[in-house]
Amino acid sequence: MIITKIFNFESAHKLENYDGNCANLHGHSYVLHVSIQGKTNSEGFVLDFKDIKSIVNESIIFKLDHSFLNKVIERPTAENIVLWIWSQLKDRLKLYELRLYETATSYVVYNGD
Repeated sequence: MIITKIFNFESAHKLENYDGNCANLHGHSYVLHVSIQGKTNSEGFVLDFKDIKSIVNESIIFKLDHSFLNKVIERPTAENIVLWIWSQLKDRLKLYELRLYETATSYVVYNGD
């Protein structure tokens, strides 16, 4: 089974040496989908959603929400942000996929490959 918990965070960034508007300081309302794969346990859970919430809040949301991403992640493109998130979570959750929306119409999907 694959289960998904959705998170939101607000952050600012700018892309140095970029030819376009994203070179300027700006912010996004990010939406992060964290998908976990596994078999159900004796209680019927792959993993309790409250446990996913606790781990992701501690490892990701509390660090990135209302932050300047350039201070946390080198060249914080959507792709680099999702790679950083994966590296923070991979040892704590059995990740299947991360989906990070930078805008309502632009997102990146990463599954560890």
